Amino acid sequence: MPNHIASLNLIDLLLDAVCIVAADSRIIFVSAAFERIFGYTAEEVVGHRMLDLVHPQDVERTRSAAQNVSDGAVQLDFENRYVHKQGHTVHIRWTARWLADRQVRLAVAHDITEAKHTEARQTAVYAIARATHSSADLDALFAQVHQTIGELLDARNFAVALYDAATDKLSYPYHVDTVQPAALQSCALVDDARCAQVIGQRQALLITSSADPAAPMHPTESHRHWLGVPLLTQQGAIGVLILQGDGKEVRYSEQDKELLEFVSGQVAIAIEHQQLHARLLYMAQYDHLTGLPNRALLLDRTHSALARAQREQSQLSLLFVDLDHFKKINDTLGHAMGDLLLQQFAQRLNGCVRSTDTVARLGGDEFVVLLEGGQSSSHAQNVVQKIRATFAMPFVLQQHVVTMAPSIGMAIYPQHGSDAHQLLSYADTAMYASKKGRRATATDLASATR
Repeated sequence: MPNHIASLNLIDLLLDAVCIVAADSRIIFVSAAFERIFGYTAEEVVGHRMLDLVHPQDVERTRSAAQNVSDGAVQLDFENRYVHKQGHTVHIRWTARWLADRQVRLAVAHDITEAKHTEARQTAVYAIARATHSSADLDALFAQVHQTIGELLDARNFAVALYDAATDKLSYPYHVDTVQPAALQSCALVDDARCAQVIGQRQALLITSSADPAAPMHPTESHRHWLGVPLLTQQGAIGVLILQGDGKEVRYSEQDKELLEFVSGQVAIAIEHQQLHARLLYMAQYDHLTGLPNRALLLDRTHSALARAQREQSQLSLLFVDLDHFKKINDTLGHAMGDLLLQQFAQRLNGCVRSTDTVARLGGDEFVVLLEGGQSSSHAQNVVQKIRATFAMPFVLQQHVVTMAPSIGMAIYPQHGSDAHQLLSYADTAMYASKKGRRATATDLASATR
């Protein structure tokens, strides 16, 4: 008897947990280390099923492995996850064998949670770094980040909130939520108190009870666990990574918060990289003053449109549009008023065409309209008339009211050219002929009235 007690005392000194489990998964005995690893005392678990403590996603393969042991196989280095009494996940490496004379499984549990977290962190950082360079845009990047974080934590309800310091507003470009599937709307920072706290204090926020000190985004979410960590760069907080759990099956811990904080730095770098790439791409393809496509993007779209027109045996039209006497505006009212006129001019042109058409600025007061899908020149003629009617209305440039008329040249594929450069050249020539004819008409009218 003393030797038996001594043996039990030695077992309780082990850092690994020793477990004796019946064939039906009922716990018969656990050593003292079980409480340190799983959070439960022996009194709390003896008589209960071991499988009930297993992480829901690992139950089936754990049941299969346990059956193999019961069938006589010696189990070495089997790894699975358990839900700790406090709600977080613990990773276990098991060694187990079947004791036929006692009809029980004898198993030793080694806690590998910290090693798994370290491995997962490094893997996540590498995965996000790869996504930074391989993702085509922010949407693709956020999807990859979601997948990567989902391999570390339960991320069924995941969102990215981005903060614009210039406008003091939040946007939610990525939002996946099984409870609230509707996309979140942009809002002022003060309207999302939890994100405002994370961004303002530049610290993670973990809410683990219904006593939410900050206003919830949705009234039905007050009972949910909420974990948000800031996306920090040298310019400050650019957003928040958000995880939400139901408080029952999915709960987050301080350990989860630290894990998400670890990867958030790499995510912030990735977002900043994508935003810079998007800005550079925009600058390369769009006019900075009007926001319209520039010559390079117009040519690219025209090449694509010509390919479609050739396949579909349809027409394509280019309108070359120029403002008459624009130089006088710059000379008399100044370049600021000239820029304002060009912006209003661009807006009016956009209002004359369909969303599938393209209005581009080549430079100065020269614009081009690309019209697709017409079967005759009448569509382009109608657009020309619409443009002339629109520009009959005066422009209001702060305290100045001016009237401007456009000169328009038209080129139609395939009658006037087979490629973008031929069509642009034809439309440009037609525009100058139109401008010259309008000036000649104006001179004739002036002579006739004298």
